[in-house]
Amino acid sequence: MQAKKRYLILLSAGACLVLLFYLAGVQIPAASRSRHDRSRNGYRPEQPWPHFSDPLHPFLPWDQTDTEDYNLHISPRQKRDVNTSVYKGKRCRMDSCFDFSLCQKNGFKVYVYPQQKGEKISESYQNILSTIEGSRFYTSDPGQACLFVLSLDTLDRDQLSPQYVHNLKTKVQNLPLWNDGRNHLIFNLYSGTWPDYTEDLGFDIGQAMLAKASISTENFRPNFDVSIPLFSKEHPRTGGERGYLKYNSIPPFRKYMLVFKGKRYLTGIGSDTRNALHHVHNAEDVVLLTTCKHGKDWQKHKDARCDKDNAEYDKYDYKEMLHNSTFCLVPRGRRLGSFRFLEALQAACVPVMLSNGWELPFSEIIDWNTAAVIGDERLLLQIPTTVRSIHQDKILSLRQQTQFLWEAYFSSVEKIVLTTLEIIQDRVLEHGSRSSLMWNSHPGGLFALPQYSGYLGDFPFFYATLGIKPYPKFTAVIHAVSPLVSQSQPILKLLVAVAKSQYCAQIIVLWNCDKPLPAKHRWPATSVPVIVIEGENKVMSSRFLPYETIVTDAVLSLDEDTVLSTTEVDFAFTVWQSFPERIVGYPARSHFWDSNKERWGYTSKWTNDYSMVLTGAAIYHRYYHHLYTNYLPTSLKSMVDQLANCEDILMNFLVSAVTKLPPIKVTQKKQYKETMMGQSSRASRWADPDHFAQRQTCMNKFASWFGGMPLVHSQMRLDPVLFKDQVSILRKKYRDIERL
Repeated sequence: MQAKKRYLILLSAGACLVLLFYLAGVQIPAASRSRHDRSRNGYRPEQPWPHFSDPLHPFLPWDQTDTEDYNLHISPRQKRDVNTSVYKGKRCRMDSCFDFSLCQKNGFKVYVYPQQKGEKISESYQNILSTIEGSRFYTSDPGQACLFVLSLDTLDRDQLSPQYVHNLKTKVQNLPLWNDGRNHLIFNLYSGTWPDYTEDLGFDIGQAMLAKASISTENFRPNFDVSIPLFSKEHPRTGGERGYLKYNSIPPFRKYMLVFKGKRYLTGIGSDTRNALHHVHNAEDVVLLTTCKHGKDWQKHKDARCDKDNAEYDKYDYKEMLHNSTFCLVPRGRRLGSFRFLEALQAACVPVMLSNGWELPFSEIIDWNTAAVIGDERLLLQIPTTVRSIHQDKILSLRQQTQFLWEAYFSSVEKIVLTTLEIIQDRVLEHGSRSSLMWNSHPGGLFALPQYSGYLGDFPFFYATLGIKPYPKFTAVIHAVSPLVSQSQPILKLLVAVAKSQYCAQIIVLWNCDKPLPAKHRWPATSVPVIVIEGENKVMSSRFLPYETIVTDAVLSLDEDTVLSTTEVDFAFTVWQSFPERIVGYPARSHFWDSNKERWGYTSKWTNDYSMVLTGAAIYHRYYHHLYTNYLPTSLKSMVDQLANCEDILMNFLVSAVTKLPPIKVTQKKQYKETMMGQSSRASRWADPDHFAQRQTCMNKFASWFGGMPLVHSQMRLDPVLFKDQVSILRKKYRDIERL
């Protein structure tokens, strides 16, 4: 009997072991697969937020929602239409729904449909279209286009909005170039309507790409759609305000640790997250405020907490909170996106994202882990503890990155649109696309053109990051506009002085004179090659063309009448090697705001203050030739060429816009002011009042295109060591500068 009992116990234990083994055999691979999927999707073990194995579906597709609440507001016909319009092209990717052959002949060109009479268009959408039409991507010929953008306003697809465009489905289908949306880009900020707020646009987008705000990761088509931020109608078209981080204070803590102020939704989508914020609010360093007081009939739905919440809400000023908080909560609203996102970025308040399932703006190129905290709505109560645990060095790094991203990609409609187009262009270029480092570090992808190079070391901004130095030689480019009639002309003396520099690799004489090229024997013999080339169309902008003959990183730009000694050239180049992203040179000018005329002014007065170094005697990186030629619009370069003036101002605007820094002035000899303009064909130009008035006009035209004044004032002047010291001249390396 005892043996029988033992046998039964052993049999039961064996059965249990087999069962456990079987269950483990089912679960372990599943867990392993879950870890694999997380790592593939960018999961980082060091992130403070747990990742659940069950995916959230905050906005479920209609074909997956059979609950009474969802189907209460939609008819069977509407349900079929939604399924058709949202999901017909859900499998679209660049290789299946984009015709690359349209981009091969003319490059990445964008065509905007002509606006139709009687069609209303919002100011925001007009800003988008104006940005495209003013960009270097624009073409008015659909036969040259690689990408097409509708003139029909698709931004607001909320049927209750006054901006809603009716009958869009028919209007789009009747477009002769529509082709089922192939190679089309559709911009959208709002989709769906109360109370469900789906992502339906109300028409069949076919194979078109979406540049959409508040798009969910479920409906986002990777490497096809572009997630854009939600921006208000007041968002500036160009320029935009700088970020609010004025001082990199250590420690970087502010008055509040975490703040939020916004609407609380009593019914419908978006209510759960904001309804729970009062559990975290402590009225001290965590201030999370919501109000029920919005909408016409809010009092019908008010709950027991509304009066208390409304009273607390009115105690605080939102801007004061925003500018004095370390972290800003960005919870979902009715839709996944929120205006709070851009507001936090600009204020250098680290966004704490609390919108599960939102595909973050420009997620394809931006590493948001370096500028935001990605939270989880299911772990709301853990947020204060989590943000308090972040080290102050990390906080400062996050805040600095918010400022870079804001100014590089989000501060204006123009930057949002151009970033969208650049992302699509990178896909079209494929092998010539920008690296993640280019997109996520200064000056950003808009200024690091992949057509120039795919190697970071070819750009002046990345030398420090890579730990490399520029090539230790320069190419001199002398701009010649006067005929060569005498051997005593300044250009010949300049050529000899530059050629003697130990850093000179070659000299290019750009012949922009109407007279024929002089014979070779007219040029002096030098120890470095002298290449004489004719300027393209004899226009001023040709001096900044990216000539293939320029093989060095540094370009020494010179006017034909510039008077420089070999020592001055050497010193300027040694200074530039420490500041390769800036313009370094001699003749300095400044700008100022004329409050009486309400416009920018230009001055050549010699003061301690300057904001420009003219390219008549300056060194800069050759990449700026490529950027000047390919980034700036034709309208600005045409203005320069027609006036035969202002090209030096435009180059300074461009470099300062890229670097956010002033140029660098180096010490000049005492006689420079008197000799530079003397006995030359240009002397009369500088004395001509029309010439000066033209430069004033240029300043304001350029500032208008850049969306603001990019020039930065400086009082820094770099002198050779011992320049003014009362020591023997023999002890000075650049002794000729002081002798003259």
